[in-house]
Amino acid sequence: MNEPDDPPAFGAKPPKPRKKPRKVSRSGLMNAALYYLGRFAASRAGVRAVLLRKVARSLAEHGGEREEAEAWVESVLDELVRQGWLNDRAFAVARARALWAQGTARRSIAGKLAQKGVGPDDIAEALDSLEDEMALIARDPQAEPANPDLAAAIAYARRRRLGPWRMDPQQRAERRDKDLAALARRGFSLSIACQVLDAEDPDHAEGLIE
Repeated sequence: MNEPDDPPAFGAKPPKPRKKPRKVSRSGLMNAALYYLGRFAASRAGVRAVLLRKVARSLAEHGGEREEAEAWVESVLDELVRQGWLNDRAFAVARARALWAQGTARRSIAGKLAQKGVGPDDIAEALDSLEDEMALIARDPQAEPANPDLAAAIAYARRRRLGPWRMDPQQRAERRDKDLAALARRGFSLSIACQVLDAEDPDHAEGLIE
């Protein structure tokens, strides 16, 4: 067995030395924020968390004034908002739409947005936008919006082949409790879950939102 000071085995690549963090500056934080936003959609709170991690690593390596660095972070975030790079409402609406398309209930969407640091007003706006989209899907501006939770539950059941999408009637009956639990974990109410799972067939289920 090799001792800790032994050289690496023949052919083995030596571990790469850990790259030291750069000393932070306001311009460096701005570049880091823009790079991050170029790769990921994020809320103000999300970008703040990324920048504060860079600040913490820099202070641990190089020292400096924490208050000054944290003030740079807020200054960078304010400028990104002014320039349109950061928009919590637009982020919330887009994220809510994506989660809903995956079959996520409004309650769970609200929770996930809150975890991203989105404020309650922006969350409410995002959830309202889902109802507006359901009205557009119905192609009737005067129609009452369909229940977004019901539509999301149907989309989730279709994707996971739950309830009426199970081809074997015996398996469908035997798996009903597990299907109910799956929808409950997704954030749907018992009433919504039962509407979807008790539909006679996929066409009947889809018809619930027409």
